[in-house]
Order: sequence, then structure tokens, then C-alpha cells
Amino acid sequence: MPDDKSRKRSARAGVPAGSPPASPPAVAVRRPDVAWNPGSSVHASLASEIGLRIVRGDYPPGTILPNEAKWSETFNVSRSAVREAIKMLMAKSLLASRPKIGSWVEPKERWNLLDRDVLAWYATAPDRELFLRTVQEFRHIIEPEASAYAAMRRSEEQMVEISQACREMGQATNLQERTRADTRFHLAILRASGNDLLVPLGVLIESALDHLFVFVTRETSDQRLAQKLHEAIEKNIRLQRPDAARNAVRRLLANTDEVIGRSRR
Repeated sequence: MPDDKSRKRSARAGVPAGSPPASPPAVAVRRPDVAWNPGSSVHASLASEIGLRIVRGDYPPGTILPNEAKWSETFNVSRSAVREAIKMLMAKSLLASRPKIGSWVEPKERWNLLDRDVLAWYATAPDRELFLRTVQEFRHIIEPEASAYAAMRRSEEQMVEISQACREMGQATNLQERTRADTRFHLAILRASGNDLLVPLGVLIESALDHLFVFVTRETSDQRLAQKLHEAIEKNIRLQRPDAARNAVRRLLANTDEVIGRSRR
């Protein structure tokens, strides 16, 4: 029989006195050989694992994926976690699903490559060179003109942000500090361009820029040249010289192209 203290605790919790203790919530047992994301839910981590496998080519477009029961058994998770993971991947346009058929991998051209997660999976896929070239092509299309507009439109506060990021690049003492400052520098220029469509676009490709800059910084032996190229961009935006800013960005991109090209040899 429960004592007075137990009855009081049960009453406060809204549980009738004498009821059996509630069962603890079920915890999904996760395989130790899968890289689950710390702090993520089970279904989000599962979506990340399956998504990475799709993007790196383990499951080519058109492939019918295992059913819920098989995924549940493979990863030792609940079927509900599998269903939620599949829904996440469908929202990113990696998968489509139909009753009695199951889920299949969509053609690559339908994938939402501007989704943060998809970009991160794309960046870690085996064909690193293709990823780097794709990011560089995007930069050639966007960044020269964005810098020219930034030179014409930037506010004083935006200029401070650009200059600070450039200065922190030069003062960085390790790879992570430098690449983070590098990414902030380029995103600040996109914001300073004054085009509302470039702001969310820049935030979405932040992960891609991080991966690219880590690679380039590791491969670049002359960090002083890289810093001077960034400082030239900063200077011309600060002095409001759009043509010079555009050309300064093109010189930086050409240098990055050369670094990527050297890595293939």
C-alpha cells in the first residue's frame, strides 16, 4: 500500500493513488557504427544517414529503397522514426513515395541542393572535385556583381562587418578561425549588395563555402597572397569603386580556380 507521501505525490501528478508506476519512455537503440548527429532526434539522424548515402551514390536515382521494416531492422530504430526520416527526405526532394511501391530516389536535378543538409551531404560525397567546381561556378556567377553592388550600396555598418571579417582572416591562428572569417566576409558582401534575394541564398550556401574554404586554405601555401586578394576586395568596396571591386573578386576566384586545379595533379 502506498504511504501518505506517495499518495500526495501521485495526487500532484494527477495519477490515482495506488496506480502502478508509469513505464519509462521507449528509447530507440541506435547502431554504434552509424554517425548519429549529437543533439539531433533519432529520425533527423536517420534522415542524415540515408540522405548521405543517396547523395554519395549508394542508391542511384530510380532505386527503390528498403521498406520501413528493413530500415527499422538495419538501424535498430522504430518504424515511426523511419517514417519521419523518409518524410524529411521527401521534403528535400531526394525521395518520392507511393503506396504499394515504396520510396525511390528522385533524379538529381530534382534535389533541393540549396537545402543546408543536402549541401552538407553533397560536400562530403566522394566526388569532391565536382562539388568544388560547382561551388566555384556559382561564385563566378554571383560574387563579382554582388561585390560591385556592395561598393555602391553598402552602409557604414555593413562596411564595418566586411572589414572586420577581412581583418580577422589575417589575424587567425588556425584553420577553423580563418575559414569561418572567410565565410563571414563573403556573406557580408552578399548582404551589403542590397539585393534581398541574395541574402537567403548566401545563408543557404554557407555550408558549401565553409567546405570550399577549408579545402583551399589547406592547399594554399601562400596565405599572404590570399589575404592580399581579400584586402583588395575590402578596399574597393570601402572606397565605393564598383568596377575595381568586381575585378578584385575575379582575381580572387581565378586564384581559387588555380588552387583547385593544382589539387588534381
